[in-house]
Amino acid sequence: MEHYVDVFLNYLSVERGLADNTLAAYHGDLLGWVRFLAGQGVHGPTEIKGGHVTAYLLQLQREGRRPATSARRLSAVRAFLKFLAAEGMVDTNPAEHLGSPKAGHKLPRVLSVAEVERLLLAPDTGKPLGLRDAALLEVLYATGLRVSEVINLKLGDLDVTGGLLRCLGKGQRERVVPVGDEALRVVGGYLRRSRPVLLQGRGTRFLFVNRRGRPLTRQTVWKMIKRYARQAGVDREITPHTLRHSFATHLLENGADLRAVQEMLGHVDIVTTQIYTHLTTRGLRAVYDRTHPRA
Repeated sequence: MEHYVDVFLNYLSVERGLADNTLAAYHGDLLGWVRFLAGQGVHGPTEIKGGHVTAYLLQLQREGRRPATSARRLSAVRAFLKFLAAEGMVDTNPAEHLGSPKAGHKLPRVLSVAEVERLLLAPDTGKPLGLRDAALLEVLYATGLRVSEVINLKLGDLDVTGGLLRCLGKGQRERVVPVGDEALRVVGGYLRRSRPVLLQGRGTRFLFVNRRGRPLTRQTVWKMIKRYARQAGVDREITPHTLRHSFATHLLENGADLRAVQEMLGHVDIVTTQIYTHLTTRGLRAVYDRTHPRA
């Protein structure tokens, strides 16, 4: 079965253009499915029956997997079996008529404007790495980019004059996002005073670099944000994606059009963006409850 998984992943990479992180997630989920099938004595696609998919879900429940995890793994299995059917490797898709575990709607964590401001001011901009970190945080909050998109930015992706930034998102889809004046100011300082010091004469097209002049990693950015969150007194768990969620929520709270936010976030489906309307509506309800005499 591992061979068929490899063929499927190659299809997702070449035909669908999925990102490496997404491919790795599919690979991990499908390895669990293949191991389960092997335990059931199934070693080829034509031996898979609908009962195997149901039994797999029951096993995930017995293992105490969260509904969201089970739903994600079932989604990977469904996509895999749909591919096998489309390629004629199986006659029918055994998972075609199965329902999904209810995962519920988990609202993303969002920082207040005051918390974001404290976070953005936490780095010591008098030092090269501090100025780089300040520029990176400003770009994350100013654009709503994913951490993988930020660390892959090149110098040519930033249009300082036009106040625009070009990035390559999921599925290799390109989009252009506005960048605010404050972010441009801090990034300009980083380009003049910090980046040349970090490069030490080495050449690279990447916008953000580490102390050895190399591109940043996702782990570096995660650790950096956690460190500055502690310094800023933000006493809850945050990740780079928290700034993306905050970017979208603050825009909508201030009257931004939902489709414009969808475009800036790079969401293919506006349904994905609509989760932020739940957050802003929740804020309106809190204001109403606090201030209306008959609430």
